[in-house]
Amino acid sequence: MNRTASVSHNYAACLLDNRQASYADLTYPGCDMPPTEYAPSDMRFSINLWKNDPPDYVDLICMIPNGTLLMMKAPSSTTIREIKVEVVKMAKQNCLGYMIKDACDYQFYGISVFNIEPYTDETKRLCEVQPHFGLLSLGDRTDATSFSSDYELTKMVSGMIGNSFDHHRTQGTPEIDDFRRSMTDLCESIEVERSQFTWQQRLLYEHPLRLAGSVDMPELIRQRHPTSAFLIVVKNENDQSTFTLSVMEKDTPFSLIESTLQKMNRSQMKMNDRAGDYILKVSGRDEYLFGDHPLIQFLYIQEALSDSAVPNVVLQSVIRMESYINHHNEQSMGLKRAPKKDRSVVLHKAPTSLWDLGNYFQLTLHSISNVNYDKTRAFRVGVDVGLYHGEHKLCSQRSIDAPNGSSDTFLFNDQIMDFDIQMRNLPRMTRLCIVIFEVTKLSRSKKSSNNKDNAQKDVSYNKNPLAWVNTTLLDYKAHLRTGRQVLYTWTYADDIQSDEVFHPLGTIEPNPRKEECALVHVTFHSSGAESVRYPCENTVLQYAADRALASLREKQQQPAEPEKPLKDLKELVANYTGLDKIYEMVDQDRNAIWERRNDVLRELPEQLPILLHCVYWKERDDVADIWYLLKRWPLISVERSLELLDYAYPDPAVRRFAIKCLQILKDDDLLLYLLQLVQAIKHESYLESDLVVLLLERALRNQRIGHYFFWHLRSEMQTPSMQTRFGLLLEVYLKGCKHHVAPLRKQLQVLDKLKQVSVLAKKGSKEKVKTMLQDFLRDQRNTGVFQNIQNPLNPSFRCSGVSPDQCKVMDSKMRPLWVVFENADLNSNDVYIIFKNGDDLRQDMLTLQMLRVMDKLWKRDGMDFRMNIYNCISMEQRLGMIEVVRHAETIANIQKEKGMFSATSPFKKGSLYSWLKEHNKPADKLNKAINEFTLSCAGYCVATYVLGVADRHSDNIMVKRNGQLFHIDFGHILGHFKEKFGVRRERVPFVLTHDFVYVINKGCNDREAKEFCHFQELCEHAFLTLRKHGCLILSLFSMMISTGLPELSSEKDLNYLRDTLVLDYTEEKAREHFRAKFSEALANSWKTSLNWASHNFSKNNKQ
Repeated sequence: MNRTASVSHNYAACLLDNRQASYADLTYPGCDMPPTEYAPSDMRFSINLWKNDPPDYVDLICMIPNGTLLMMKAPSSTTIREIKVEVVKMAKQNCLGYMIKDACDYQFYGISVFNIEPYTDETKRLCEVQPHFGLLSLGDRTDATSFSSDYELTKMVSGMIGNSFDHHRTQGTPEIDDFRRSMTDLCESIEVERSQFTWQQRLLYEHPLRLAGSVDMPELIRQRHPTSAFLIVVKNENDQSTFTLSVMEKDTPFSLIESTLQKMNRSQMKMNDRAGDYILKVSGRDEYLFGDHPLIQFLYIQEALSDSAVPNVVLQSVIRMESYINHHNEQSMGLKRAPKKDRSVVLHKAPTSLWDLGNYFQLTLHSISNVNYDKTRAFRVGVDVGLYHGEHKLCSQRSIDAPNGSSDTFLFNDQIMDFDIQMRNLPRMTRLCIVIFEVTKLSRSKKSSNNKDNAQKDVSYNKNPLAWVNTTLLDYKAHLRTGRQVLYTWTYADDIQSDEVFHPLGTIEPNPRKEECALVHVTFHSSGAESVRYPCENTVLQYAADRALASLREKQQQPAEPEKPLKDLKELVANYTGLDKIYEMVDQDRNAIWERRNDVLRELPEQLPILLHCVYWKERDDVADIWYLLKRWPLISVERSLELLDYAYPDPAVRRFAIKCLQILKDDDLLLYLLQLVQAIKHESYLESDLVVLLLERALRNQRIGHYFFWHLRSEMQTPSMQTRFGLLLEVYLKGCKHHVAPLRKQLQVLDKLKQVSVLAKKGSKEKVKTMLQDFLRDQRNTGVFQNIQNPLNPSFRCSGVSPDQCKVMDSKMRPLWVVFENADLNSNDVYIIFKNGDDLRQDMLTLQMLRVMDKLWKRDGMDFRMNIYNCISMEQRLGMIEVVRHAETIANIQKEKGMFSATSPFKKGSLYSWLKEHNKPADKLNKAINEFTLSCAGYCVATYVLGVADRHSDNIMVKRNGQLFHIDFGHILGHFKEKFGVRRERVPFVLTHDFVYVINKGCNDREAKEFCHFQELCEHAFLTLRKHGCLILSLFSMMISTGLPELSSEKDLNYLRDTLVLDYTEEKAREHFRAKFSEALANSWKTSLNWASHNFSKNNKQ
């Protein structure tokens, strides 16, 4: 039933403004027919329309901007966009239709008793939106701000961040309020820039170009294309016609478009098209090739040519692209920001400089309460207090035993604790670290030396830390904390592997679970001054300059000393060039290097981290001098700069210098290290820092970085110590780029649906849960969620929906889901992902990222080991996605298939070679596959050895049909090898079995064959290259210690890397060391085959 009736604009506006409409109120001024003729027969029951399962059809009342009402019946599975298009079409055909604009100019609003809600996600279906009373109001998109508020935006953003983040709980704290204001100013300035973007600039922001560092063809690709020419397939978007063209190394996207149009015009007799009217898009993904760059510089082209594939691109109309971008721009403007509040300036009395205070630091301990300790075994409870700068203790700690108290509260009678460090020498980032401990008696019997029959009790005492808390002595404005405060502690986790009682690297955030944690009541002394502040940077620099001038004058009055040879300094510094060696520096060398700090500045600037370890941070003179030096220090490499963001360097001037060096980092390189950079935020003492500003700016200017920035932050929102810090960053980012909210929110909805069905999939038989999964995905209440989404693993891939028939539940313990999405691009490959609920994927993410780093280092050194590094992302605690590598099979399945499924199949050396031969015909294709296998096997042998990847069996090593070998499942790294009955299962440095050797040698066993000798040379070269960048590898892992991974929780876990990289060896000695490991792996390969036979026998691997 389709009818329209004229209605006054005033009535429509009144209905919207009052927000109190009900069906009883629906009277239509100016209508000839009574209301009952307009209402569906069951109108009085429509208020309960969505109470039960949605009906097949829904009666709708649509309010049109030209003052008319339109009645229609629509299937409940219809999307909002489809209804809008139909409504606009019908409205144009009726009275006052000339006033109606195009459908893209409007959006629907749902009307409820309490609110007016804009339907910004038009892919949702009626059954999902469930409009109250069946009422829909069609309004201008530009009018969206009239119906929205900052409150609604905050509510939406808070929902996306997660239930663990409470926006209102974070209000009212001065540091948080100032952080929000400062970051809002940053976001608004970037938003103003974006609002003035052309469509090309907008495209660059949403889909940044992936470019290589050099405009020249890589040597490895040139070997395959000696003439510098290669083929590209171009598809015409309009008629799907395809053209294959040969292009040269220096050809640009524009010249390729010109050549395509010439060829297209000749075949289709068209002469009107111009190259400037088109743009090139990579087939199957939202990635574009444009600008004045050689085609060979685009990474997509290089990746395709490296895979011996022909690049495929699509010719798209610029008009269509411009319309899409502008439409997307309009959608992003749906929510307005609250007006800025005036920031009044309050004048305070000038604070006293901390450097003017010569007294020693004091702290009053009043009490501890809500202490959870073992009342049956503990005979005393106490408190340890220390002052730290990074990991370094600034002075002697204080320890106080608690007097007897109540069951969980102990009073210390206002005990004043004195520390042997003057106030003036406290570094800017000094941390007060407190630990509550219990002491228990441990008794054991021992035999008396006089009488073997008589036993004595040997009593020892065990000091067991219960809870810890850290706080800065100076607040975010550099003011000394004063007065009485309550500190909310954290439980001392059992898995913290440290000999220290204190936990100085832990968070400075108070425990949000205030009712559950132990409390420490202290008073910070004011030293008699009303306000005390750390001196500003200019004051510190002036102090250092005055000292330098005085020292110079003093030297001029003394006899000239002979200049010390630079060779001596270089040799001294060379002793500590390995990151692990810095921590072993003796005081004599520390003083010698610090004395020649100006020589280090002039001659060895890359050794800044070593010089920083020579600073006595508890001496203000040293602090002033290093600040003064850093102002003159030249920029250092990115690798050394990343080291300075480690927890060992908390000083603000050092971290500011590191960020200054990282500013030159290209977006692709920043993305490579983003995982560590996000973790480094945990080492910042305050919410706002140079690192936070750098990451936020890059995320706001590059949506690809923003995508991963969002997920890296959100994946840790269930960690209580990070909820406030990371939650605020997520809030700022989402409010700063509202156009990115919709696609991220859509991904979160997909995550919720997959999480929901994955819980159900853990119960029942394999076939039963497979049917359940497919039925769930077909349900019309769920299908809309999976439509038009970006792949969280790689946002360049856009999916139009899910393919239920191809989805299944996998066999492994946690029952992961095998989910297949349909590519939004026509005739493009589907997108396959594995969704895991119950496995911690953070370690897999770290290992895969390190493999990417290694691959980049090797390629920079002229080696391409054909690494197949799939994508993996952790999205919540023990929740995430993994990319499926297509056309690949596990070694176990290959061996069992070719070994007729016998237990001895792993010992049949020809099975893998036979499988490759079967999938690679004729002979030249097989030779290519063997070369791919040889290169990739070399890369993974060295990478897994250096990283200490354990639990290597035939089900987590795979081979693609083209010959590429790769490893999966990185649950154990850094040498944490599995044991059974106290015996280590894996006794080889890396996996190099006899069937691998058989493939490398092209079907023979001779370990002296030239092919195998070449393979060993590749491995040695790969190892020595990684060794050259050992400090980078160590620092990247060191930055991840704060992640909380079980196998990377302390500095001790880095010892495996130090042992494998042998940074203290000469290159020749390191080569001999690796050769010994290579021989060991080869000699013991039979043990690996034996383990694999046992594995194959105990499991049915074929899925």
